[in-house]
Amino acid sequence: MKKNILFIILFSLISIISFAQDVATDSTAVKEKDKPVRSPFESGYLIGAQTTVIQNVKTLEAVIQHTFGTIQNGHSDLWGIYAPGANIRLGLDYVIIKNFQIGIGMTKKNMMTDLNAKWTIFQQTRKNTFPVAIALYGNVAIDGRNISAFESGNIRQAYTGPILTFSFFDRVSYFSELIIGRKFTDRLSLQAAVSFSHYNSVGTTYDHDKIGVHFNGRIKVSPQGSVIFNYDEPLKIKEITEQNSWTNPPKPNLAFGYEISTSTHAFQIYMGTADGLLPQENMMWNQNDFTKHQLFIGFNITRLWGF
Repeated sequence: MKKNILFIILFSLISIISFAQDVATDSTAVKEKDKPVRSPFESGYLIGAQTTVIQNVKTLEAVIQHTFGTIQNGHSDLWGIYAPGANIRLGLDYVIIKNFQIGIGMTKKNMMTDLNAKWTIFQQTRKNTFPVAIALYGNVAIDGRNISAFESGNIRQAYTGPILTFSFFDRVSYFSELIIGRKFTDRLSLQAAVSFSHYNSVGTTYDHDKIGVHFNGRIKVSPQGSVIFNYDEPLKIKEITEQNSWTNPPKPNLAFGYEISTSTHAFQIYMGTADGLLPQENMMWNQNDFTKHQLFIGFNITRLWGF
C-alpha cells in the first residue's frame, strides 16, 4: 500500500508539471512579453517553510534561524528567551543557474548537517499567462550525535523486523516537497504544499515515513512590513504506518509572526508550536500543543550577496 501511495503522489506531480508545460507551450507568443510577478515573497524562507522564491543567478543567501525555549514559565525565564532548549541553524544557499539553488546548513539540535536544493519549475506571471508558481524542494540531513543516542547502537528496520547494527546510513533522513504559490494582490501571497519525510532509523515505536500538508502566506501591511503565518499538518495514514496503534503521533505546527525586509535583508520574528529547524523534524517529532502554552519564540535573518 505504501508503494501505491507514493506512486499516486509521483503520478500527480508528473501530471501537474505536464499540464503546466502544455499551458506554457500553448501561450509562447504571449509569454515572451509577460514577466514573473515581483516579489511574491521577500525571502526563500517563511518561518519554518520554504517559499517558491529563488534569487537571481550567482546570489548567495545566508540565513540564521533560531528558536528559544518554551514560553510556559512566563516572565521567570523571559518567556523562554533564557530557557534551556534553544535551537540554531546556520545556512548558505547559492543560485547556480536560473531558478535553481543548492544549499548547506548546520543545526544545533541533534547536530544535523543538511544538503538541500530547490527548483522553481514555473513562475507566476504578471499577466496571468501562468497563474501560479510551482517549486520542488528537498533535503538530505545527517544526524551527527554520538552512537549512544541511537538505542545503544541497535536499531530496528521495521516494527517487527530484526534488530541490526547501527551504520552511517541510519543517521540519514530525507524531506521532499511540492509547493504551489500565488501572489493574489500586492498585499496577499499564499502557498500550499504536500511533503514526504523519511528517516532511515527511528525508535521501535515510531514510523519511518510521514506525509504532510502545508499552508502558509504573508499579508503586507507596509512597504517593508508583513504579517506572516505557517501551518504544517502531519497526516495519519494507516496504510503507511508500521505501528499497531497511534502512539504519540506528531502534532500540527502553527506559527504567526512579523517580517521586516529590505532589498538585501529579511528579518522574521514569530511564535509557533514547533522548535525544529529542519522540516522533517517537525513533521516526525513535534509533540507541542498550543492549548498548553507549549509555544516557542523564534526568528530568521537572511542576507543576500550578489557575485
